[in-house]
Amino acid sequence: MNVLVVGSGGREHTFVWKLAQSPRVDRIFAVPGNAGMADVAECHDVSTAQGFDALADFAEANDVGLTVVGPEAPLVAGIVDVFEERGLRVFGPNAASARLEGSKEFAKRIMEAAGAPTGAYRAFTDAEAARAYVDEAGAPIVVKADGLAAGKGVVVCQTLAEAHAAIDDMLVGGAFGDAGSTVVIEECLVGEEASFTVFCDGVTALPLAGSQDHKPIFDGDEGPNTGGMGAYSPAPVIDDALHALIMTDIVAPVLAAMEAEGHVYRGILYVGLMVTADGPKVIEFNCRLGDPETQVILPRLESDLADLIDAAVDGRLADVELSWTDDSCVCVVMASGGYPDPDYTTGHAISGLADAALADRATVFHAGTSLRDGHVASAGGRVLGVTALGSDISVAVERAYRACDLIEFHGAHYRRDIGHRALARLTHGGA
Repeated sequence: MNVLVVGSGGREHTFVWKLAQSPRVDRIFAVPGNAGMADVAECHDVSTAQGFDALADFAEANDVGLTVVGPEAPLVAGIVDVFEERGLRVFGPNAASARLEGSKEFAKRIMEAAGAPTGAYRAFTDAEAARAYVDEAGAPIVVKADGLAAGKGVVVCQTLAEAHAAIDDMLVGGAFGDAGSTVVIEECLVGEEASFTVFCDGVTALPLAGSQDHKPIFDGDEGPNTGGMGAYSPAPVIDDALHALIMTDIVAPVLAAMEAEGHVYRGILYVGLMVTADGPKVIEFNCRLGDPETQVILPRLESDLADLIDAAVDGRLADVELSWTDDSCVCVVMASGGYPDPDYTTGHAISGLADAALADRATVFHAGTSLRDGHVASAGGRVLGVTALGSDISVAVERAYRACDLIEFHGAHYRRDIGHRALARLTHGGA
């Protein structure tokens, strides 16, 4: 079987890497891919400026039996609808279902209909009304752009002044364009974040291993949010009891609420959670695997990923039983200088990749790289996801950072405390 992976980031590199291990996969195409994917996939830059038919044409011309869509933007824009209309097998939710990520207001309405636990909220298109609501509700409070904003449209505001500034940036200044033409203002939940992901085939929801992401740019969870500066799996905060509660109180009723609105959900549903003193509450939904959570989940998966995705597309997830390694996995994201500010620098040669790839149980997933004059160079805000497996979280952390220390590029920076909550639980019995 030939497989097409759509995307260019660390999540998609991890998909390509895992799919290449399947004896059922003959050729892998990546569109557009990156410098790391080029080692195991055939990368092609197919323009979709006029829609997704060019990608569908590519799939037909190359006898692609399965297309895996990694990023949220094409899913929200309807790539699955186009492929399905042309009879092509594709993995991911259609545009109607992908609104769970594409519109935070829509997601909140589905949560309400499902009775899923989440923070109180209001949505606004008028800045004055939004500021008045914030003044009444008080701080801390969270201001979110309703649409897709590459993981950066969420501002946790500690003061009313910060909340007013975030509202003005989005609704008046147009900081996120159309994505910020509506803002969702919601209760600031307190607790420990966790990521919970399920594969859905329209009937069955099959959970993957739990994980935890690190959004803020600096150690100690300080500074602005990013797309993710690192992750680890498993996440000790998700024990067996919490796992069962998430499935019964959140996943099942949300999928039922979607179906009641005429949207049968097929693909990946990512549940971003805050584990509070009152139990788990939903922060957000994504319509795809998280990044860098993918980089710590798939290396722990012992089952064949191609078989798993096939079962999801064909409605056979009820027959699937996944196998996982007991090892822990840690991913440290190496970022460009200046990230997450939009003026970060790129184009810098990267050295040490071969040495890092030889480090003990380490794998380097490329997130934002390109080939320049035969050399791998930085080409994005998040450049590399340096990942390692270990018998426990402490071993995996040590191995990941040992591999990071072998890699150099101008302006490179990364957090030095990835996995700190899990390490605290391991050493002190608590977070």
